[in-house]
Amino acid sequence: MRRVALVTMGFCLACAGLPGAEPAPRESKLPEGPGLAAKYPRDAGIAGDRHVLFSEDFESGGVEALAQRWDSVSNEAGKVLAFSDDVPPASGGKRALQMTATLGQNTGGHLYTRLRRPVDQVFFRFYVKFAEAAEYVHHFVHLGGYNPPTAWPQGGAGERPKGHERVTAGIEPHGVYGRFPAPGSWTFYAYWAEMKVSADGRYWGNGLRPSQADAIPRNRWQCVEVMMKLNSTPESHDGELALWLDGKLTGHFAKGVRRGPWSGMGFDLVEEGGEPFDGFRFRTDKALKINFIWLLHYVTENAARQNRVRNPNPINHVWFDDLVVAEEYIGPVQAKGTRSSP
Repeated sequence: MRRVALVTMGFCLACAGLPGAEPAPRESKLPEGPGLAAKYPRDAGIAGDRHVLFSEDFESGGVEALAQRWDSVSNEAGKVLAFSDDVPPASGGKRALQMTATLGQNTGGHLYTRLRRPVDQVFFRFYVKFAEAAEYVHHFVHLGGYNPPTAWPQGGAGERPKGHERVTAGIEPHGVYGRFPAPGSWTFYAYWAEMKVSADGRYWGNGLRPSQADAIPRNRWQCVEVMMKLNSTPESHDGELALWLDGKLTGHFAKGVRRGPWSGMGFDLVEEGGEPFDGFRFRTDKALKINFIWLLHYVTENAARQNRVRNPNPINHVWFDDLVVAEEYIGPVQAKGTRSSP
């Protein structure tokens, strides 16, 4: 994968007073590589770390037992969720979760849960593998906050959040109208109070893309980690989103980063030109916290049509494993670690 230049912007003191001067870029201070997971080789014991808000390795019980660990489980006709012995290379387990969406029969399934406690910043790491014959998906993994919290995912498609009751960000494969082969490239799909309106007058999730996006691999496990940070005060624009792939920081959306044109479709980060992003004012009330994750595999024929596929493969498999949600950067599963007390 090509390494994308990730910058936040700060004023160069030597140039601050010059007419037409632009902010000088500096490297993002977000971590990369090993993180919290380095203390727990193969994730053994990571669930007990005081910074961990939720974890799932799919090692215990049957499909029915998932309902004891998750608040909401969708498994239409019992044909969507199953277990597989195909696990990530460094995993300490023997099972992964398989989700199957079958066009004409169902749209896939989901697992949804509230976090152990609501927070202002969260890191969510999961491993995912798409089948060799994977098609485009409609929606994928989400996280965010509802005020008040609920034990099920809420609606709100096409509506802009008011700022005190809802904020969500999905990390999803987007084909960008067929530009990327299925399942697409990783894109944030966000709903927040200052998102842009779409051409039809409604508010569909704004798609936020790194400056250099690569196609998501098929038939290979990939470690995906996302970070969401809410704005510190109701008036500030210091909220952030970030994306890591296999431990490499590939997208950081924060105040001052350079972006291209922004419409109801969203915007791309750019390495040169563009204009500085104002930052995310995700909420207008500090009572709104990040309090849920939603593992979703939602597949429709509409996703295929949008990416100019006439006869999509009707059976779509995806596998998930080694989920961890924490208050600090997690990083990929480590075969060896630097264990210390949590």
